[in-house]
Amino acid sequence: MQNTDLAAAERRERAVLVALVTREQDEMRTEEYLDELEFLCVTAGAETVRRFTQKMDGPSSVTYVGKGKLEEICTFLHPEGEDEARADVVIFDDELTAKQIRNIENTLHTRVIDRTQLILDIFAMRARTAEAKTQVELAQYKYMLPRLQRMWTHLERQGGGSGSGGGKGSVGLRGPGETQLEMDRRIILNRMSLLKGRLAEIDKQKRTQRSNRGRMIRVALVGYTNVGKSTLLNLMAKTEVFAENKLFATLDTTVRKVVIENLPFLLTDTVGFIRKLPTDLVESFKSTLDEVREADLLLHVVDISHPDFEEQIKVVSKTLADLGCAQTPTVIVFNKTDAYRWVEKEPDDLTPPTRENVSLPELMRTWMARLEGDCIFISARQRLNIDELKDLLYRRVRELHVQKYPYNDFLYQQYDAEGREA
Repeated sequence: MQNTDLAAAERRERAVLVALVTREQDEMRTEEYLDELEFLCVTAGAETVRRFTQKMDGPSSVTYVGKGKLEEICTFLHPEGEDEARADVVIFDDELTAKQIRNIENTLHTRVIDRTQLILDIFAMRARTAEAKTQVELAQYKYMLPRLQRMWTHLERQGGGSGSGGGKGSVGLRGPGETQLEMDRRIILNRMSLLKGRLAEIDKQKRTQRSNRGRMIRVALVGYTNVGKSTLLNLMAKTEVFAENKLFATLDTTVRKVVIENLPFLLTDTVGFIRKLPTDLVESFKSTLDEVREADLLLHVVDISHPDFEEQIKVVSKTLADLGCAQTPTVIVFNKTDAYRWVEKEPDDLTPPTRENVSLPELMRTWMARLEGDCIFISARQRLNIDELKDLLYRRVRELHVQKYPYNDFLYQQYDAEGREA
């Protein structure tokens, strides 16, 4: 009996995923989004048991999907003759309103969350420092506030911090006050005010730290989540920053001094971006993203092995533009070349070539011509082409340093090859 209870406690939550096929989002794109949503589930500790999609002009304001599709999902969840539901949670790929969640739950009789809540849940799991926990907690409260009518009405005690414990729990329920079913609007607003005050103090401290870093060029690693930014930082700075093959492995900004041929500069690892990144998270992580805003050079890391890497580039570019970094000098670093896979077309195949039919050398020539030298292809894990990356970085950082600090050229002679002051 004890072993049975232990097995039940360790059983991963089962999730059903739901998304729409619309005029703006075709079936292929919807499947790609669901693949990413499933990866988010894995990161949160859940397993996907079924996917549902529906073709519509747009989401229903009442139930997101149509009534018939909702009944189909309900039939799958609660089959006749079975006492236990086939899934513990239904996750929708778009943000839902309180009204939609309430109506869907009333029909499905199963817990319902959306993509935003799932991402917030993962951030709560990943938060380690006081700053990250405060940022995530604020974002969670912002998400909860307009949904109070559906979720709860009073808070008997305020939450002890986002994702406290960082251990196992239900997907979409981790975070501030996770054991509470009632929460009062006034208490949430007071809590948010307190958290904003804390973040303002953190932001002030961060600005002071940045101003004390001396006259060194700042380079920031940016990119989609899980493209290898932390692995690259570890390689360049010879550090041991946490890196894992899961989404949002890094939440806290890490700054390290890197020296290439006696030229020192600061290299920053930042939180990864993702499609439909919740606006509340972007706002809450302002002090973290200021490292990106104040960077002199951006290294946009891309997972070249991902089948949808071009769409990921667009997502990151749009996010950078929203942050006001569209004009910051940028070098695109195509990572994971060792994992790139392609299928050669048959000689008599006259169909137009797709991404899967393009060899890596062909792809490299295309992007290098398009970006006129502002890109490089590497494998951080296999250490492929790293010396070429260092050469490129050295040239770009030296150019920027001469432009920014024209009378400080002596800085190059002040450090030896290990980065120690001479």
